[in-house]
Amino acid sequence: MSAISELSQIRRVGGKRGARERPKDTKAALVFLAPWLLGLILVTVLPIGASLYLSFTKYDLFNAPEWIGLDNYVRMSQDPRLGASLGVTFVYVLVGVPLAMAAALGVALLLDKGLRGLAFYRSMFYLPSLLGSSVAVAILWKQIFGVDGIVNQFLAVFGIEGPGWISNPDTALSTIILLSVWGFGAPMVIFLAGLRQIPVMYYEAASVDGAGPARQFFSITLPLLSPIVFFNLVLSMIGAFQAFTQAFIISGGSGGPSDSTLFYTLYLYQKGFTAFDMGYASAMAWLLVAIIAGFTAVNFALSKLWVFYDD
Repeated sequence: MSAISELSQIRRVGGKRGARERPKDTKAALVFLAPWLLGLILVTVLPIGASLYLSFTKYDLFNAPEWIGLDNYVRMSQDPRLGASLGVTFVYVLVGVPLAMAAALGVALLLDKGLRGLAFYRSMFYLPSLLGSSVAVAILWKQIFGVDGIVNQFLAVFGIEGPGWISNPDTALSTIILLSVWGFGAPMVIFLAGLRQIPVMYYEAASVDGAGPARQFFSITLPLLSPIVFFNLVLSMIGAFQAFTQAFIISGGSGGPSDSTLFYTLYLYQKGFTAFDMGYASAMAWLLVAIIAGFTAVNFALSKLWVFYDD
């Protein structure tokens, strides 16, 4: 009985000591979390709340916001340039994202074959993704596809007179899509990591059964890689909807020619920081949030049909 009483006394003392130390631990945790909490409140929560409020106001950055209710959202439904910008953005997303994903997966499959100098090739293919959305690369891209650019100089060798790729409404958006495909490095690295996690025994068993490379790809690689495909698809689509720098630099901020490169974010920038219609721009920002959320929700809903989790 004495041992039991001593044990209970130790527990009581330990419990009291833990109760005394717990507030100190809480204070220490709050001190370490304070920079992150301040950043979250000042840089994220407050701007989001301000943007939501401004979307219901008439605000020109110089005068106090004037509450106008849903007028900005009604204006958006009657704005033809907003519809045009949505069309350009949807084409960019629905064409550029699958092409970039296919390029990333194709290169990852090649690198997964165990090439000599794999680290070098992986770095070289990843490098464009670090530079793809930069101003310098966009300027270079504009020069490459200009009337006297490298592409037309190459075509001239074969006696072909190339068009002004950037100045032609039929091809201007295609050059920006090509630039987005060129920056496939980030999803490629993720695909490569996923390929390395697929057990080799599946391919060995399939080879014994007479399955060729194509059958192995569609029956083994794609199903087991589908969670990685889904992850890359969601991130790439969200990033594509927010694309801005390439269109701004290549079109000179106008979205031309003939609004063929007028991305939604570029039109939002024009409204907010060129026309100083910040209330309308805030409403446009929230529409973009709703569009991205809608596409993401659809992706998650459809993922049940094709994403395979090996549980």
